[in-house]
Amino acid sequence: MSEGIDPLLDSLRLGLIEGDGIGPEIVRATREVVDDAFDGLKLPKVEWVPLLIGHAAIEEFGDPVPEPTFQALAELPAWIMGPHDSASYAVEHRIGLPPAGAVRKRFGMYANIRPARTMEGVRSVAPAMDLLIMRENTEGLYADRNMAAGSGEFQPSRDVALAVGVFTRAAIERIAHLGFEIASERDKRVTIVHKANVLPMTMGMFRDVCYEVATHYPEVVVNDEHVDAAAAHLVRAPQDYDVIVTENLCGDILSDLAGELSGSLGMAASVNCSDTQIMAQAVHGAAPTLAGHNRANPVALFNSAAGMLRWMGRTQRYSALRRVGERIEHAVADTLRAGVATGDLGGLASTTEFTEQVRARLHRW
Repeated sequence: MSEGIDPLLDSLRLGLIEGDGIGPEIVRATREVVDDAFDGLKLPKVEWVPLLIGHAAIEEFGDPVPEPTFQALAELPAWIMGPHDSASYAVEHRIGLPPAGAVRKRFGMYANIRPARTMEGVRSVAPAMDLLIMRENTEGLYADRNMAAGSGEFQPSRDVALAVGVFTRAAIERIAHLGFEIASERDKRVTIVHKANVLPMTMGMFRDVCYEVATHYPEVVVNDEHVDAAAAHLVRAPQDYDVIVTENLCGDILSDLAGELSGSLGMAASVNCSDTQIMAQAVHGAAPTLAGHNRANPVALFNSAAGMLRWMGRTQRYSALRRVGERIEHAVADTLRAGVATGDLGGLASTTEFTEQVRARLHRW
């Protein structure tokens, strides 16, 4: 251990998965920003563990998510995952879950946490927003994540297709406790989003169990909304929300909406986590038409990595990482405030130019 290094954190190994399309460009940029964010702090340097998914994994292993990648991830506390372009895989590699879904399922990453906030220097539909969407990531109305085997969709005839949605008390309690814990650290407000007026047993159970969990957090103000009303409310008055706790499908839709309202899906960060591991993954896709042109917006993955580090900082061993995550978030915000932005935000900066500007601002924090 080097002199001055936090004794609780004498080493740090993180996975690095470039993925497809713009993935290699934004993942490499994120690695540079994370490495620079450690400079000057009494922390060990990151030992990066490069791993494969997507086209590169198919070429080397004949599988978009090969077993060696799974085995390596099992030994890591966290990793950064670039986007995948599963629609472009050969037919035999499109069977089953896409890479990110397979990783989430393998490691029980039950919480998908998606922040959405407006930033100075970025034109947005919603001028005042700072919210967090807590999406239950394993059940709900997403059939491909509900079953131990099979997709949960079936077709009894050519003209009839059915899907199974699963809701369990254990999974609802788990995401609700996490949502209320995080709200306790923020503005102490939780909105439960559901569609219990149409699905009273499944969505009604989600709503009711969340209210039961709320009794353990008397300091948090709680209310609930139907998902269609919440979508309209989000457009009209996003500042009314602090933490939204919701099921899988509702959370997916609302978080994409919130990301676009904040300025661009290129700004939409997210992390997926279990109780022991976390994955940083931008909300947007692989954007294959932009690949190799140095035009991709890396903000979403920068802030996803920052959120991953801040999340790790909630535990004693990794508490010093909260500072690293905050450093990255401040540097990104400063860069955008200065009017430096990529094309999707109306700016002229390339991916590398934007990255250089962020790196230059890290030392201020």
